[in-house]
Amino acid sequence: MDIQIKKASSKDAQVLVNIYNKAFYEDYVKYGVCPGYGRSVGDMEKSIDEVPKYIADLDSNSVGAISVLKKGDGLYYIGALCVIPECQRKGIGHKLLEFIKEEYKDWKRIELVTPADKEKNINFYTKKCGFNIDYEEMDGSVKLYHFCLNKE
Repeated sequence: MDIQIKKASSKDAQVLVNIYNKAFYEDYVKYGVCPGYGRSVGDMEKSIDEVPKYIADLDSNSVGAISVLKKGDGLYYIGALCVIPECQRKGIGHKLLEFIKEEYKDWKRIELVTPADKEKNINFYTKKCGFNIDYEEMDGSVKLYHFCLNKE
């Protein structure tokens, strides 16, 4: 199993739309809305220009992605960390997160948000990646957990 990670450019917009749609389809069905699902290629191109994104290739197939926004003073926000369903539980998400920690060596704190009822996400972030739940809030009818990882 060979996992390669590369920075996305605007030419990768369709690839990212495909990954996001496969990875976030379940959320879209469950919640009726999901910010990662159903983006147009044009919207993705704009997003790539505004927020760095990286693509994970497994054996030359694009199967995962991560976006990271630098908020200043060592604070980074993960806007999306996703792996298509058939490739989950193979270490791809963990490798993407470790890549970000290595790529952005000045990080002091990483934050992200996930629905509070997504047990597999909560376990992944807390048990495999060392995040803590910082607080919770409601976004419409969806309870969200805000996670943080502080550099020690």
